[in-house]
Amino acid sequence: MKKILVIHGPNLNLLGDRENEIYGKTTLDDINNEMKSLAGQLGAEIDFYQSNIEGEIVNAVQNARGKFDALVINPGGYTHYSVAIRDAISAVKVPTVEVHLSNIHAREEFRQKSVISPVTKGQIIGFGKESYMLAVRAAVSLLS
Repeated sequence: MKKILVIHGPNLNLLGDRENEIYGKTTLDDINNEMKSLAGQLGAEIDFYQSNIEGEIVNAVQNARGKFDALVINPGGYTHYSVAIRDAISAVKVPTVEVHLSNIHAREEFRQKSVISPVTKGQIIGFGKESYMLAVRAAVSLLS
């Protein structure tokens, strides 16, 4: 069975309480539960990791090599400047899908560029919690 690791970056642990007009009222646990159900339906196993600390996210990406077949990552605010996370994704060569709840291209100018996306298989943005479901489908599709 194919294994997917979902990595949630900074402040995603506050979903449901944080800027509901942008991120919605759904909690991270709710999103994870929906992804777990979807992954099972698609014949995949899924694990989750969340950190507010850049180096811990780098470690999670590196530790995924040899243990997971694909990554889904929402780097949060690190999307726009973390060369360290980008380099880790590039180095481990695990197919990766970048995901965002909001449309980063329709937000503040500093949020419109992702340094992560050039080393991923693709980016899914702007569909709220459905962005994550689409990312799980994309990850499974990459493994088929």
